[in-house]
Amino acid sequence: MKDSIYQKVAGLAQQKKEQVILLRRDFHAHPELSLKEFRTTQKIEEELDRLGIEHFKVSETGVIGVLKGKAKEKDQVGDHAVIALRADVDALPICEANETDYKSQADGVMHACGHDSHTAMLLGAASVLKEMEGDFSGTVRFLFQPAEEIGAGGKIFRKEKERTLADAQRVFGIHCAPDLQSGLIGVTPGINNASVDHFTIRVQGKSAHVCIPEKGVDALYIGSQIVAALQGIVSRETSPVEPVVIGVGRFEAGSAYNIIAESAELEGTTRNVSKENREKVNRLVTETAKSIAALYGGSAEVEWEDFALPLINPAQICQEVSQVVDLTLGEGHVKSDRVVSLSGDDFSEYQEEVPGVYAYLGVGNPKVPGTQNALHTVNFGIDEDALTLGVSAYAAYTLWWLNEGYANLPRQ
Repeated sequence: MKDSIYQKVAGLAQQKKEQVILLRRDFHAHPELSLKEFRTTQKIEEELDRLGIEHFKVSETGVIGVLKGKAKEKDQVGDHAVIALRADVDALPICEANETDYKSQADGVMHACGHDSHTAMLLGAASVLKEMEGDFSGTVRFLFQPAEEIGAGGKIFRKEKERTLADAQRVFGIHCAPDLQSGLIGVTPGINNASVDHFTIRVQGKSAHVCIPEKGVDALYIGSQIVAALQGIVSRETSPVEPVVIGVGRFEAGSAYNIIAESAELEGTTRNVSKENREKVNRLVTETAKSIAALYGGSAEVEWEDFALPLINPAQICQEVSQVVDLTLGEGHVKSDRVVSLSGDDFSEYQEEVPGVYAYLGVGNPKVPGTQNALHTVNFGIDEDALTLGVSAYAAYTLWWLNEGYANLPRQ
Protein backbone atom coordinates (compact mmCIF):
# COMPACT_ATOMS: atom_id res chain seq x y z
CA MET A 1 0.00 0.00 0.00
CA LYS A 2 1.45 3.36 -1.02
CA ASP A 3 2.12 6.13 1.47
CA SER A 4 -0.15 8.37 -0.61
CA ILE A 5 -3.15 6.36 0.62
CA TYR A 6 -2.33 7.24 4.22
CA GLN A 7 -1.84 10.87 3.26
CA LYS A 8 -5.23 10.77 1.61
CA VAL A 9 -6.74 9.51 4.89
CA ALA A 10 -5.15 12.36 6.84
CA GLY A 11 -6.35 14.89 4.27
CA LEU A 12 -9.93 13.61 4.27
CA ALA A 13 -10.00 13.51 8.08
CA GLN A 14 -8.93 17.15 8.14
CA GLN A 15 -11.62 18.06 5.60
CA LYS A 16 -14.27 16.46 7.79
CA LYS A 17 -13.11 18.14 10.99
CA GLU A 18 -15.94 20.65 11.26
CA GLN A 19 -18.60 18.02 10.57
CA VAL A 20 -17.14 15.74 13.26
CA ILE A 21 -17.09 18.62 15.75
CA LEU A 22 -20.73 19.44 14.95
CA LEU A 23 -21.69 15.80 15.48
CA ARG A 24 -19.82 15.70 18.78
CA ARG A 25 -21.57 18.84 19.98
CA ASP A 26 -24.96 17.50 18.97
CA PHE A 27 -24.39 14.28 20.92
CA HIS A 28 -23.02 16.30 23.84
CA ALA A 29 -26.11 18.51 23.99
CA HIS A 30 -28.42 15.48 23.99
CA PRO A 31 -26.85 12.88 26.30
CA GLU A 32 -28.69 9.71 27.23
CA LEU A 33 -28.13 7.18 29.99
CA SER A 34 -27.16 3.56 29.45
CA LEU A 35 -29.72 1.46 27.55
CA LYS A 36 -31.79 4.61 26.93
CA GLU A 37 -29.73 5.98 24.02
CA PHE A 38 -32.72 6.23 21.67
CA ARG A 39 -32.11 9.68 20.18
CA THR A 40 -28.39 8.94 19.93
CA THR A 41 -29.12 5.73 18.02
CA GLN A 42 -31.50 7.55 15.70
CA LYS A 43 -28.86 10.19 14.96
CA ILE A 44 -26.24 7.52 14.22
CA GLU A 45 -28.60 5.73 11.85
CA GLU A 46 -29.47 8.98 10.09
CA GLU A 47 -25.79 9.71 9.57
CA LEU A 48 -25.11 6.19 8.26
CA ASP A 49 -28.08 6.58 5.90
CA ARG A 50 -26.64 9.88 4.68
CA LEU A 51 -23.33 8.15 3.99
CA GLY A 52 -25.00 5.23 2.23
CA ILE A 53 -23.67 2.68 4.73
CA GLU A 54 -25.73 -0.42 5.51
CA HIS A 55 -26.69 -0.78 9.16
CA PHE A 56 -28.87 -2.71 11.58
CA LYS A 57 -29.80 -2.74 15.27
CA VAL A 58 -28.49 -5.04 17.97
CA SER A 59 -30.63 -4.60 21.09
CA GLU A 60 -32.78 -1.49 21.28
CA THR A 61 -29.91 1.00 21.28
CA GLY A 62 -26.96 -0.68 19.60
CA VAL A 63 -26.12 -0.04 15.94
CA ILE A 64 -23.85 -1.98 13.58
CA GLY A 65 -22.73 -0.39 10.34
CA VAL A 66 -21.26 -2.55 7.56
CA LEU A 67 -19.11 -1.27 4.69
CA LYS A 68 -17.65 -3.55 2.03
CA GLY A 69 -14.68 -2.39 -0.05
CA LYS A 70 -14.95 -2.07 -3.82
CA ALA A 71 -11.33 -2.29 -4.88
CA LYS A 72 -11.13 -3.45 -8.51
CA GLU A 73 -8.23 -5.81 -7.96
CA LYS A 74 -9.86 -8.10 -5.44
CA ASP A 75 -8.58 -11.52 -4.50
CA GLN A 76 -9.85 -14.38 -2.37
CA VAL A 77 -7.63 -13.45 0.56
CA GLY A 78 -8.52 -9.75 0.65
CA ASP A 79 -12.24 -10.41 0.37
CA HIS A 80 -12.16 -12.31 3.66
CA ALA A 81 -10.47 -9.53 5.63
CA VAL A 82 -12.74 -8.06 8.31
CA ILE A 83 -12.09 -5.42 10.96
CA ALA A 84 -14.44 -4.14 13.68
CA LEU A 85 -14.24 -0.56 14.98
CA ARG A 86 -15.96 0.24 18.27
CA ALA A 87 -17.33 3.41 19.88
CA ASP A 88 -19.46 3.62 23.03
CA VAL A 89 -22.45 5.96 23.00
CA ASP A 90 -23.92 6.37 26.52
CA ALA A 91 -23.62 9.23 29.01
CA LEU A 92 -23.46 9.55 32.81
CA PRO A 93 -25.87 10.68 35.58
CA ILE A 94 -23.88 13.89 36.16
CA CYS A 95 -25.10 17.49 36.13
CA GLU A 96 -22.87 19.50 33.78
CA ALA A 97 -21.22 22.66 35.09
CA ASN A 98 -19.69 23.84 31.79
CA GLU A 99 -21.31 26.86 30.15
CA THR A 100 -21.16 26.33 26.39
CA ASP A 101 -23.55 26.65 23.48
CA TYR A 102 -23.76 22.85 23.41
CA LYS A 103 -24.16 22.26 27.15
CA SER A 104 -26.26 19.24 28.09
CA GLN A 105 -29.97 19.85 27.65
CA ALA A 106 -30.84 16.80 29.75
CA ASP A 107 -31.14 17.53 33.46
CA GLY A 108 -28.63 15.54 35.46
CA VAL A 109 -27.15 13.76 32.44
CA MET A 110 -23.80 14.56 30.84
CA HIS A 111 -21.25 13.18 28.41
CA ALA A 112 -18.50 13.38 31.02
CA CYS A 113 -16.47 10.47 29.65
CA GLY A 114 -16.07 11.48 26.02
CA HIS A 115 -18.47 8.98 24.48
CA ASP A 116 -19.94 11.79 22.39
CA SER A 117 -16.46 12.25 20.90
CA HIS A 118 -15.96 8.53 20.33
CA THR A 119 -19.23 8.30 18.42
CA ALA A 120 -18.48 11.38 16.33
CA MET A 121 -14.97 10.14 15.49
CA LEU A 122 -16.24 6.75 14.37
CA LEU A 123 -18.86 8.40 12.17
CA GLY A 124 -16.07 10.60 10.77
CA ALA A 125 -13.99 7.51 10.03
CA ALA A 126 -17.01 5.89 8.38
CA SER A 127 -17.31 8.94 6.14
CA VAL A 128 -13.62 8.75 5.20
CA LEU A 129 -13.79 5.02 4.48
CA LYS A 130 -16.97 5.35 2.45
CA GLU A 131 -15.23 7.93 0.29
CA MET A 132 -12.28 5.55 -0.08
CA GLU A 133 -14.25 2.32 -0.61
CA GLY A 134 -12.59 1.88 -3.98
CA ASP A 135 -9.20 1.70 -2.26
CA PHE A 136 -9.79 -1.50 -0.29
CA SER A 137 -11.45 -4.89 -0.33
CA GLY A 138 -12.81 -6.74 2.68
CA THR A 139 -15.31 -5.50 5.26
CA VAL A 140 -15.47 -2.84 7.97
CA ARG A 141 -17.93 -3.28 10.84
CA PHE A 142 -18.75 -0.14 12.84
CA LEU A 143 -19.86 -1.03 16.37
CA PHE A 144 -21.84 1.72 18.11
CA GLN A 145 -22.20 0.15 21.54
CA PRO A 146 -24.62 1.21 24.29
CA ALA A 147 -24.27 0.88 28.06
CA GLU A 148 -20.51 0.91 28.56
CA GLU A 149 -20.91 2.89 31.78
CA ILE A 150 -22.82 0.07 33.47
CA GLY A 151 -20.73 -2.75 32.03
CA ALA A 152 -23.63 -4.17 30.01
CA GLY A 153 -23.13 -3.15 26.38
CA GLY A 154 -19.96 -5.10 25.70
CA LYS A 155 -21.60 -8.25 27.04
CA ILE A 156 -24.66 -7.67 24.84
CA PHE A 157 -22.50 -7.26 21.74
CA ARG A 158 -20.29 -10.20 22.68
CA LYS A 159 -23.31 -12.44 23.18
CA GLU A 160 -24.44 -11.38 19.69
CA LYS A 161 -20.94 -11.81 18.24
CA GLU A 162 -22.19 -13.54 15.08
CA ARG A 163 -23.96 -10.27 14.23
CA THR A 164 -21.49 -7.80 15.71
CA LEU A 165 -17.95 -9.11 15.31
CA ALA A 166 -18.86 -11.75 12.73
CA ASP A 167 -15.58 -13.00 11.19
CA ALA A 168 -13.45 -10.03 12.26
CA GLN A 169 -9.74 -10.69 12.67
CA ARG A 170 -9.06 -7.37 14.38
CA VAL A 171 -10.99 -5.02 16.67
CA PHE A 172 -9.94 -1.44 17.39
CA GLY A 173 -11.30 1.23 19.69
CA ILE A 174 -10.37 4.71 20.92
CA HIS A 175 -11.11 6.51 24.21
CA CYS A 176 -10.50 10.14 25.16
CA ALA A 177 -7.70 10.78 27.68
CA PRO A 178 -7.42 14.21 29.36
CA ASP A 179 -4.14 13.11 30.96
CA LEU A 180 -2.52 12.99 27.50
CA GLN A 181 -1.56 16.07 25.52
CA SER A 182 -3.74 16.83 22.51
CA GLY A 183 -1.91 15.56 19.43
CA LEU A 184 -0.84 12.31 21.09
CA ILE A 185 -2.41 8.88 21.03
CA GLY A 186 -1.59 6.33 23.69
CA VAL A 187 -0.97 2.86 22.26
CA THR A 188 0.42 0.92 25.19
CA PRO A 189 1.22 -2.82 25.18
CA GLY A 190 0.09 -4.93 28.13
CA ILE A 191 -2.33 -4.02 30.89
CA ASN A 192 -4.12 -0.71 30.27
CA ASN A 193 -7.20 -0.93 32.50
CA ALA A 194 -8.28 -2.92 35.52
CA SER A 195 -11.18 -5.29 35.88
CA VAL A 196 -14.23 -3.66 37.46
CA ASP A 197 -16.60 -5.47 39.81
CA HIS A 198 -19.43 -3.96 41.85
CA PHE A 199 -20.45 -5.47 45.18
CA THR A 200 -23.39 -4.92 47.52
CA ILE A 201 -23.11 -6.19 51.10
CA ARG A 202 -26.35 -6.52 53.06
CA VAL A 203 -25.86 -6.97 56.79
CA GLN A 204 -28.66 -8.32 58.95
CA GLY A 205 -28.60 -7.63 62.68
CA LYS A 206 -31.21 -7.16 65.42
CA SER A 207 -32.74 -3.94 66.63
CA ALA A 208 -32.61 -2.86 70.28
CA HIS A 209 -32.32 0.32 72.35
CA VAL A 210 -28.76 1.62 72.63
CA CYS A 211 -29.06 1.30 76.41
CA ILE A 212 -29.32 -2.49 76.13
CA PRO A 213 -26.81 -3.39 73.42
CA GLU A 214 -26.58 -6.98 74.62
CA LYS A 215 -30.16 -7.46 73.42
CA GLY A 216 -29.39 -6.44 69.87
CA VAL A 217 -26.98 -7.12 67.01
CA ASP A 218 -25.55 -3.86 65.69
CA ALA A 219 -25.53 -3.98 61.88
CA LEU A 220 -23.95 -0.53 61.73
CA TYR A 221 -21.02 -1.65 63.85
CA ILE A 222 -20.64 -4.82 61.81
CA GLY A 223 -20.64 -2.79 58.60
CA SER A 224 -17.97 -0.48 60.01
CA GLN A 225 -15.77 -3.43 60.88
CA ILE A 226 -16.25 -4.83 57.36
CA VAL A 227 -15.16 -1.53 55.77
CA ALA A 228 -12.00 -1.48 57.88
CA ALA A 229 -11.22 -5.14 57.33
CA LEU A 230 -11.54 -4.91 53.54
CA GLN A 231 -8.49 -2.63 53.45
CA GLY A 232 -6.50 -5.39 55.13
CA ILE A 233 -7.10 -7.58 52.07
CA VAL A 234 -5.17 -5.08 49.95
CA SER A 235 -2.34 -4.52 52.43
CA ARG A 236 -1.89 -8.09 53.68
CA GLU A 237 -3.37 -10.52 51.16
CA THR A 238 -2.13 -9.15 47.82
CA SER A 239 1.29 -8.35 46.38
CA PRO A 240 2.42 -4.73 46.85
CA VAL A 241 3.74 -4.70 43.26
CA GLU A 242 0.34 -5.54 41.71
CA PRO A 243 -2.24 -2.74 41.88
CA VAL A 244 -5.49 -3.57 43.69
CA VAL A 245 -8.36 -1.34 44.81
CA ILE A 246 -11.18 -2.19 47.19
CA GLY A 247 -13.38 0.84 47.71
CA VAL A 248 -16.66 1.31 49.58
CA GLY A 249 -18.59 4.29 48.27
CA ARG A 250 -21.94 3.92 50.02
CA PHE A 251 -22.85 2.86 53.57
CA GLU A 252 -26.39 3.16 54.90
CA ALA A 253 -27.61 1.95 58.30
CA GLY A 254 -29.92 2.80 61.17
CA SER A 255 -33.27 4.51 61.67
CA ALA A 256 -32.75 6.64 64.79
CA TYR A 257 -29.94 8.04 66.93
CA ASN A 258 -30.78 5.88 69.93
CA ILE A 259 -31.67 2.59 68.23
CA ILE A 260 -29.20 -0.16 67.35
CA ALA A 261 -29.29 -0.59 63.59
CA GLU A 262 -31.16 -3.69 62.48
CA SER A 263 -29.64 -3.71 59.00
CA ALA A 264 -26.96 -2.06 56.91
CA GLU A 265 -26.09 -1.92 53.24
CA LEU A 266 -22.70 -1.19 51.70
CA GLU A 267 -21.79 -0.73 48.05
CA GLY A 268 -18.33 -0.74 46.61
CA THR A 269 -16.00 -1.89 43.88
CA THR A 270 -12.88 -3.96 43.35
CA ARG A 271 -10.26 -3.26 40.69
CA ASN A 272 -7.63 -5.78 39.62
CA VAL A 273 -5.12 -6.06 36.78
CA SER A 274 -5.03 -9.86 36.52
CA LYS A 275 -7.74 -12.48 36.25
CA GLU A 276 -6.09 -14.55 38.99
CA ASN A 277 -6.02 -11.70 41.50
CA ARG A 278 -9.55 -10.71 40.58
CA GLU A 279 -10.88 -14.12 41.56
CA LYS A 280 -8.88 -14.13 44.81
CA VAL A 281 -9.77 -10.59 45.92
CA ASN A 282 -13.48 -10.97 45.21
CA ARG A 283 -13.58 -14.27 47.10
CA LEU A 284 -11.87 -12.65 50.10
CA VAL A 285 -14.33 -9.74 50.12
CA THR A 286 -17.22 -12.18 50.39
CA GLU A 287 -15.53 -14.30 53.03
CA THR A 288 -14.52 -11.25 55.09
CA ALA A 289 -18.04 -9.78 55.13
CA LYS A 290 -19.66 -13.06 56.10
CA SER A 291 -17.14 -13.98 58.81
CA ILE A 292 -17.20 -10.56 60.50
CA ALA A 293 -21.00 -10.52 60.51
CA ALA A 294 -21.06 -13.99 62.06
CA LEU A 295 -18.47 -12.98 64.67
CA TYR A 296 -20.83 -10.32 66.05
CA GLY A 297 -23.99 -12.40 65.83
CA GLY A 298 -25.32 -11.17 62.53
CA SER A 299 -25.24 -12.33 58.91
CA ALA A 300 -24.16 -10.86 55.59
CA GLU A 301 -25.04 -11.54 51.99
CA VAL A 302 -22.79 -10.32 49.18
CA GLU A 303 -24.07 -9.68 45.66
CA TRP A 304 -21.65 -9.18 42.74
CA GLU A 305 -21.95 -7.54 39.34
CA ASP A 306 -19.25 -8.07 36.73
CA PHE A 307 -18.68 -4.77 34.89
CA ALA A 308 -15.43 -5.30 32.97
CA LEU A 309 -12.50 -7.66 32.47
CA PRO A 310 -8.89 -6.46 32.67
CA LEU A 311 -8.04 -4.67 29.41
CA ILE A 312 -4.77 -6.00 27.96
CA ASN A 313 -3.33 -4.79 24.65
CA PRO A 314 -1.27 -7.33 22.65
CA ALA A 315 2.21 -5.97 21.87
CA GLN A 316 2.13 -7.04 18.21
CA ILE A 317 -1.11 -5.23 17.48
CA CYS A 318 0.10 -2.14 19.34
CA GLN A 319 3.06 -2.13 16.98
CA GLU A 320 0.72 -2.38 13.98
CA VAL A 321 -1.36 0.60 15.12
CA SER A 322 1.71 2.66 16.05
CA GLN A 323 3.35 2.12 12.67
CA VAL A 324 0.18 3.09 10.84
CA VAL A 325 -0.18 6.31 12.88
CA ASP A 326 3.45 7.14 12.06
CA LEU A 327 2.81 6.54 8.35
CA THR A 328 -0.34 8.67 8.40
CA LEU A 329 0.65 11.61 10.58
CA GLY A 330 4.42 11.37 10.88
CA GLU A 331 6.43 10.25 13.88
CA GLY A 332 5.96 11.75 17.32
CA HIS A 333 2.23 11.22 17.81
CA VAL A 334 2.31 7.84 19.59
CA LYS A 335 2.88 7.44 23.32
CA SER A 336 3.62 3.82 24.15
CA ASP A 337 3.99 4.05 27.94
CA ARG A 338 0.78 5.63 29.23
CA VAL A 339 0.36 4.80 32.93
CA VAL A 340 -2.00 1.95 33.78
CA SER A 341 -5.46 3.13 34.83
CA LEU A 342 -7.55 1.32 37.44
CA SER A 343 -10.68 2.49 35.71
CA GLY A 344 -12.30 -0.08 33.45
CA ASP A 345 -13.79 -0.40 29.99
CA ASP A 346 -15.82 -3.23 28.52
CA PHE A 347 -13.86 -3.07 25.26
CA SER A 348 -12.10 -5.94 27.03
CA GLU A 349 -15.11 -8.13 26.14
CA TYR A 350 -14.18 -7.90 22.46
CA GLN A 351 -10.55 -8.74 23.17
CA GLU A 352 -11.72 -12.08 24.56
CA GLU A 353 -13.07 -12.89 21.09
CA VAL A 354 -10.85 -11.02 18.61
CA PRO A 355 -7.25 -9.75 18.78
CA GLY A 356 -7.44 -6.00 19.22
CA VAL A 357 -6.13 -2.80 20.76
CA TYR A 358 -7.72 -0.01 22.73
CA ALA A 359 -5.99 3.32 22.17
CA TYR A 360 -6.22 6.52 24.22
CA LEU A 361 -6.57 9.83 22.41
CA GLY A 362 -4.99 12.84 24.09
CA VAL A 363 -7.58 15.61 24.51
CA GLY A 364 -5.82 17.72 27.13
CA ASN A 365 -4.53 21.14 26.14
CA PRO A 366 -3.36 23.68 28.73
CA LYS A 367 -4.34 26.46 26.31
CA VAL A 368 -7.96 25.26 26.19
CA PRO A 369 -9.65 25.66 29.60
CA GLY A 370 -11.20 22.55 31.11
CA THR A 371 -9.61 20.04 28.77
CA GLN A 372 -7.32 18.56 31.41
CA ASN A 373 -10.14 17.95 33.89
CA ALA A 374 -10.65 14.33 34.86
CA LEU A 375 -13.20 12.00 33.30
CA HIS A 376 -16.53 11.71 35.14
CA THR A 377 -16.41 15.26 36.50
CA VAL A 378 -18.96 18.06 36.11
CA ASN A 379 -16.55 20.25 34.12
CA PHE A 380 -14.97 17.64 31.85
CA GLY A 381 -14.11 18.97 28.40
CA ILE A 382 -11.93 18.15 25.40
CA ASP A 383 -9.72 19.89 22.86
CA GLU A 384 -11.84 19.31 19.78
CA ASP A 385 -8.80 19.69 17.51
CA ALA A 386 -7.80 16.21 18.70
CA LEU A 387 -10.78 14.57 17.02
CA THR A 388 -9.09 14.63 13.61
CA LEU A 389 -6.28 12.42 14.91
CA GLY A 390 -8.84 9.90 16.16
CA VAL A 391 -10.66 9.84 12.82
CA SER A 392 -7.32 9.32 11.02
CA ALA A 393 -6.27 6.49 13.35
CA TYR A 394 -9.58 4.63 12.93
CA ALA A 395 -9.54 4.92 9.14
CA ALA A 396 -5.83 4.39 8.51
CA TYR A 397 -5.52 1.26 10.63
CA THR A 398 -8.62 -0.13 8.90
CA LEU A 399 -7.11 0.40 5.45
CA TRP A 400 -3.80 -1.10 6.54
CA TRP A 401 -5.45 -4.21 7.94
CA LEU A 402 -7.72 -4.82 4.97
CA ASN A 403 -5.04 -4.19 2.34
CA GLU A 404 -1.83 -5.37 4.03
CA GLY A 405 -2.16 -6.83 7.51
CA TYR A 406 -4.65 -9.61 6.79
CA ALA A 407 -2.80 -10.72 3.67
CA ASN A 408 0.31 -11.40 5.77
CA LEU A 409 -1.40 -13.68 8.26
CA PRO A 410 -0.02 -17.24 8.26
CA ARG A 411 -2.21 -19.58 6.18
CA GLN A 412 -2.85 -23.22 6.93
